[in-house]
Order: sequence, then structure tokens, then C-alpha cells
Amino acid sequence: MALSNKQYHSLRTLFRGRRLPLAWVDLDAFDANVATVLRTVKGQPVTDPVATGGRKPDKTIRLGTKSMRCEPLMARAMRQGAPVFRGYLTFTAEETAWLAAKGNDDFVLAYPTVQPSDLAILSRLTQDGVTVSCMVDCPEHLQLLSQAGEQAGVVISACMEVDLAYRPLGSSLHLGLRRSPIRTPEQAVALTRQVSALAGVRIDAVMGYEGHIAGLADALPGAALKNAVMRMLKAASVRELTRRRTAVIRALTDEGVTLRLVNGGGSGSLVTTLRDPSVTEVTVGSGLYAPGLFHHYKQIRFRPAAFFALQVVRQPAPGMMVCGGGGYVASGPAGADKVPTPVLPIGLRYLPLEGAGEVSTPLLLPPDCPHLELGDPIFFQHAKAGELCERFDRLLLVQDGQIVDSVPTYRGEGNSFM
Repeated sequence: MALSNKQYHSLRTLFRGRRLPLAWVDLDAFDANVATVLRTVKGQPVTDPVATGGRKPDKTIRLGTKSMRCEPLMARAMRQGAPVFRGYLTFTAEETAWLAAKGNDDFVLAYPTVQPSDLAILSRLTQDGVTVSCMVDCPEHLQLLSQAGEQAGVVISACMEVDLAYRPLGSSLHLGLRRSPIRTPEQAVALTRQVSALAGVRIDAVMGYEGHIAGLADALPGAALKNAVMRMLKAASVRELTRRRTAVIRALTDEGVTLRLVNGGGSGSLVTTLRDPSVTEVTVGSGLYAPGLFHHYKQIRFRPAAFFALQVVRQPAPGMMVCGGGGYVASGPAGADKVPTPVLPIGLRYLPLEGAGEVSTPLLLPPDCPHLELGDPIFFQHAKAGELCERFDRLLLVQDGQIVDSVPTYRGEGNSFM
């Protein structure tokens, strides 16, 4: 559903008198995005009818916590998505322990850690019967986890990450994330054989994140050639990584490794990752908020759900006004796509020499802009999803045009996990 200036008038009235800046989530859009994920999972084709006995494989959704960073909204997604939504992909050991203390279970810690305090947390969680697998990609990771497990008298579970970047025709060109050195079935098997000599760790999961597919839009307005090239590269990469991921899982199974899960994907690659017969679950997070970088995907459409509002504080010239704050720039390579997107009123543009500022953000007004006065809100979307919650203690929840609740972010609950 496209945003409109009619919505701006309604939202301006809704938030009148509220302290700005503020952040809010459109629950109607959020719930619709959960429903979109569920429909996509249920609509997946039978890619291997022999292996599945003619039935659709039972694939599940793991919630990516770094892309949400608001436990009440994560709980809402889990309730509405049950039983397809199951488990959490966390980003630090401390966060994992905090979520476990709230009664949650079934975790994959998505990034390796080697510091003693984190290894102690993983040992304690394992002692307490919490299901958690920590990411590994080298013998040193396994050795440190094993030492911690042996000291605690437990066996810590590990998840092997496999590199799914695209290297056309074996070239040095690398399209994808630089994370794991494990790329081939032989390398994966070699790492699992390291475990046989270690008493305090076991590999029980595999993750392969196709970030170059999940995180790159391919339906950008006015960019037909770029979109066509991007889709061609994505399609070629999907074919290659599906074959390779399947070969890795087959090799591990032949080696006698028992896997509780094979995790893949992301919101932007949900459709293609679900088609991979070797994958048992796909991680989703950003798609539920649908921030600025998630507006233009060909295979799946999410509704923008998470926003923030700044107040108009100056009008330095005709056709221009200034907001207080707003420099909430996203992580990753610096570029125009990492700054917040002004979404309401429609047609606002940054001044090229100032952009989104730390305490002051000037904007150029379109000719048909609604009349703005000092104190009026201007609505933006962060380029990424969960990073918005590092700026705000609470999220206002809006449903059917009314503010229905206010919930704490991680920050609002006193947490800064990374």
C-alpha cells in the first residue's frame, strides 16, 4: 500500500502534542508482513517430490533478532506466525541469555565469539537445558568452545557457517559477504572431523546466508537496466549456491553428522531460499519492519511498518524547512542508500551538501507539499530495520489509525548488546 499525503494529515493529527523525535510501528502493516511470510512458506513448491513423498516440505521461519530489537514485537510475530515461526537467530551471547531468561528457547547465535565471558554464557545456557548453537567456521572456534564445555561438564552445540558468495566461473570476483572460509563440501567435512577429537563441542547445525540476494533490491524505480542485471546475477547465483549448499549437506550426512537444522536466507531471498530442498528454515527479520532498503524486491513485497518522526524547527527559505535531529545513518558502505528515507509528506528531498544531520536536517519541499508549521512532524524510515531501535527507548504502536500501545526496545529495557 503506497503512502499518501492524506495519511500525512491523519498522522499529524494522531501525534499532535507528542514529544519528538519518536518512533512508531504500524501494526496493520507489521501483521500483514507476518501474513506475507506465512503465505510464502505455505505456497512453496514441491522441489523434490521423491525426497518429500510428494508432500510440501515442512519448513519453518527463524526470527532474526538484530533486525527487530524489540522483544514485545518479536513475541507478537511468534504468536501470529506459530507454528511456522520458531526459534531465534541472535547476534550476541548476552542477548541470547537475556531472551532465554524471558522464557524463550531455540537459538542460533549467528556470529562467532571467543571471549571468555561469552563462552561462559554458552556453557551456562547449555547446563540450563536451553537449545543454542554458536556459529563456527574454523578449528580455533571449535577448540575454544570445547574447552569451555569441558570445564562446565557439558557439550556445547555449534552451527557451521558456509560461504554462499557468488564467484562466477571460478573467478576472483566475489559477490557476497566476507564471513566464513568454509565454501566446499570437502572443507565442511574437514571441519567436522576436527570435532571427533573434542569432547566439549558438537556441530549440529549449518547456516548459509545469501546476503547478496537477501539484502539487495532488484525492482528499483527508474533503474530498468540495473534491475535486469541484478536479477540475472541473482538467478545465476541462486542456481550455483543451491547446488553447492545441497552438496555440503549431503557430504555432512554421509559423514554421519546429525543436523537439527539447515538455516538460510533472509527476508529478501525468502522465495528462492524456501525452494532449496536442503534448507529446513529461513531467517526473517527486516521484512517485518520493511525499512528503506526493503521497498523494491521483485519476488516479494513487504509493507513499510517502522517509522520515526522529527519536528519542524526552522523555515530558512521558501520551499525549505529544517527538522531537529535525523542523522540516523545505517551501517555498511557509506552511500545515499544508507540515510533515512523521508516518506511523509510525499516528495521531500535532502540538500545534497547537508543530508541527514546529527541535530539538524534541512529538506526541500515539493511544489504540492501540504502546509507545514513549526512543530509539525516529518516522517522517515531508517534504511535498515533493527538499527532504528538503537535510537529510541520505545515504539508507539498504531493500529486502525489509533495509538494502541507503547513497547520498549532493547535500549528501552536497558540493553546495548553490541
